[in-house]
This record gives sequence, structure tokens and C-alpha cells, in this order.
Amino acid sequence: MTLANPSSSSGPAATPTASTAPPVAPPAVEAKALRKDFGPIHAVDGIDLALPPGRIYGLLGPNGSGKTTLIRLLTGLASATSGEARVLGVAMPSRENLARIGYMTQADGIYPELSVWENLRFFAALYGQTDRAEMIGILKLVELDERLNTPALNLSGGMRRRLSMACALVHKPAVIFLDEPTVGVDPALRVQFWEHFHRLSADGATLLVSSHVMDEADRCDELLFIRDGHVLAQGSPAELRERGGTDNLEAAFLKFSAQTAEGQESAR
Repeated sequence: MTLANPSSSSGPAATPTASTAPPVAPPAVEAKALRKDFGPIHAVDGIDLALPPGRIYGLLGPNGSGKTTLIRLLTGLASATSGEARVLGVAMPSRENLARIGYMTQADGIYPELSVWENLRFFAALYGQTDRAEMIGILKLVELDERLNTPALNLSGGMRRRLSMACALVHKPAVIFLDEPTVGVDPALRVQFWEHFHRLSADGATLLVSSHVMDEADRCDELLFIRDGHVLAQGSPAELRERGGTDNLEAAFLKFSAQTAEGQESAR
């Protein structure tokens, strides 16, 4: 028995429906051949990045590897020797775009003579944030809501670190750069911070968190290993372990470092 060919039926030919793939969101953070030289030192050495939004990216590497310089270039707070940085599609530096960016520096970016509340209200006002309930909420996150009138200079080092974070997050930025945010923070509060980071990411924010502490790496969606101004490897913690042939991320980092050094040596 011969089966009939559906395409030869006398009825009207079916119009094929083109499958529509979901639109791809443009990168929240981009770098193209980004470079920053300090004399003979290549602090950032031709880095290319394209980071989709709504994820937590860990920028991991030893002290002096270029993490802070890269963040300052991406935020427009340092001028590149060459290359381009873009945040939310806008070339940096851009004064207007800073309203959509949060940046917590390694050093505490607060005014010591002002109280906790005065510091937070000042930074909130810069971004047009006037909702007192929102501001109190961010102080509760960092457990400073009962220290509103305490001058920042009378806070402990860990408390000043927490206030710096509150000031960086108070305007609900779409892209957040956190440079060593958990240094000096006790373990219990560090867990709370990371829980909040994941809530921000779930709400669509993009976070780039720098650290030299490898045990924070598994809290990130994706990692960028950086050393000597180069991105050695990029991927999820699981992917980097697999590529490094080890269950230990620190061992994987050292392996990628050795491979990069060998490649640079052979290219000479």
C-alpha cells in the first residue's frame, strides 16, 4: 500500500511557520580591547568582555592582578589607554549613565563626620531617591538601622564597610560593581549579603563582584579569572573545574595561570 504525500493533497498548501527565537538581551557590561597602562605596567592588557544582564559575575584574582583597575575603567572613573568600555549599551565615561550604576570601592566611600543616616541620605539624594522606607530597608540589610545618628568615624571598620555597601545600593542600580565587598564583614553577615546579591540578580540586576577569596566563587553564576591584566578563563564554577581537571577552583586558577604563562613564553 502506498502512503499519500500530504504535500500533494488538493487542499491549500500549509504555510510554514518560522520559529521565532527569544530575543537576546544585549550585554549589560562590555569591554573591547580595553587597556590601561601605567608607564611600563599593563594593568589591564587588552581585555574583551560581553556580560549578559541578570547574573552575578565573580572577578577573581590575586592582589595586583588588575581587578580594581578594570572596574574603574568599566565605571568610567579611569580613562583607558585604548579600547572601549560600555555599560547598558552606553560608552563610558558617561555622567548620565552613572545614575544606573552602583559602585562600592575597596576604600570606604563615606564621609566620616556625617552620621550613618546623613551619609545614606546624601548618596540617595544624588540619585533622586527620597523614599525613607527604602532607605531604612537598606540599612536593615546591613544591620545599621539602629545606628542612624552614629557618626561614621565612630563605627568599627566592618560597620563602615556595611555603610559603604548601603550607599552603593540605595538607588537600586541596574548594574552593580562591588570591589572586595565582604572584606572585614563577619561570616553571618557575609551570608546575608550574598543572599541579597542573589535577590538583586533575580530582579534583573547585573553584579560584578571582585574578590581574591576563592571560597566565594561558588556563590557566583559565572567567574572570570584574572591575572596580570588578562582574563585567564571564564565560565561557571563547574565549567572551570572541569576544564581545569580538578575539584578545587584555586588549583584550576593556578593551572590556567601556568598555561597562560607557557603560551606567552612560547610566543616570544
